[in-house]
Amino acid sequence: MASPIADIPHGSVTSPRGFTAAAAHAGLKPDGAPDVALLVSATSCATAGVFTQNAVRAAPVIYDAELLAERPGRMRAVAMNARVANACTGAPGLAAARAMAQAAEQAAGLPARTALVLSTGVIGVPLPVDQISEGLRAAAVRLAGDGGAEAARAIMTTDTRPKHCAVRFETPAGMVTVGGIAKGAGMIHPNMATLLAVLTTDAVGEPASLQPLLRRVADRSFNAISVDGDTSTNDTTLLLAGGATGVDPSRDGALAKTFEDAVLQVARTLALAIVSDGEGASKLVEIHVVGGVSEAAAREIGRAIARSALVKTAIYGADPNWGRILAAAGAAGVPLAVERLSLEVAANGDWLTLATGGATAHPDTARAHAIFQQKTIRLRVDLGLGRAEAVVWTCDLTPDYVRINADYTS
Repeated sequence: MASPIADIPHGSVTSPRGFTAAAAHAGLKPDGAPDVALLVSATSCATAGVFTQNAVRAAPVIYDAELLAERPGRMRAVAMNARVANACTGAPGLAAARAMAQAAEQAAGLPARTALVLSTGVIGVPLPVDQISEGLRAAAVRLAGDGGAEAARAIMTTDTRPKHCAVRFETPAGMVTVGGIAKGAGMIHPNMATLLAVLTTDAVGEPASLQPLLRRVADRSFNAISVDGDTSTNDTTLLLAGGATGVDPSRDGALAKTFEDAVLQVARTLALAIVSDGEGASKLVEIHVVGGVSEAAAREIGRAIARSALVKTAIYGADPNWGRILAAAGAAGVPLAVERLSLEVAANGDWLTLATGGATAHPDTARAHAIFQQKTIRLRVDLGLGRAEAVVWTCDLTPDYVRINADYTS
């Protein structure tokens, strides 16, 4: 059966009705590229958010979490900046996040305490509030329904390309659209979110139902990717429901499932765009763990494999060193029965068994090497313990990753 959810070509966070966005150059990026973005909703939005589990939380994370706890149904805007993370900046940083939100509200003519803030960039640098405020004022006069792609470009740091998409589906009461933008390429090993992502919809929503929905979606998308095993101080994913269509998916079970599937499709598309654009990455790796006792256990094993530097460097070198993959699985802290483990690899649907019963299956070395040379590689690990499964995505670890991060602040 064909999916009722359709991709929108060149879609973005402003594809849903009622949302506008724009970007501006505030002097943060030395090349003159846009570095500040503003997203505005025509109506108050029911909003959910998931944030980094890093104990060192950036000021925007603290500000947004507190504001959403206070007013989850009253949000109107998201102000964003690149180059400066406003993390490890103490009380002045929190004041700067508050000032940035106020600047967005004033620039867009919105009520107080209705704007959220997202920042990304170098940790430990004071946020240049005056520059960002000027940029937000410049963006506010350019707000447009096709400004989402420009906003996605403005929040790029080491990203090589902007990340945005949107989908839609028909309901008896009309079309519903879900869109989003995201940024991220390094410091990616999220736990409840990933770097910066903003999802929007013109469906009606309530914070009480949107929050658990976003957590479920994040676990199957943003929390299922890893570039380098590092969890950022600024990880934030937001979901804003403006309600312009008047369609409330929660009133119908089948419609609610389609809505969640649509949000997941947008989130997963953005997540895969992030991991595919990992700093220095040349290959995308899908890790499908099956036969687990629980989805959480299967995901944890997948994430252990995804963050293994030994696995990732072997994949970069097209070295079918499958022992590293099983060793990483065994280091996940999840109980395993080694004699039940099996491992397969594929590219373009050409599956090859590398190990079975926890030991070598004596695969054709040349064929294995050829598979590991491909740009997209699929690994399937069967734990042989149950019926639960999970999918995690990662990329290879290349010399370019080291080069990018060796001189990140210089």
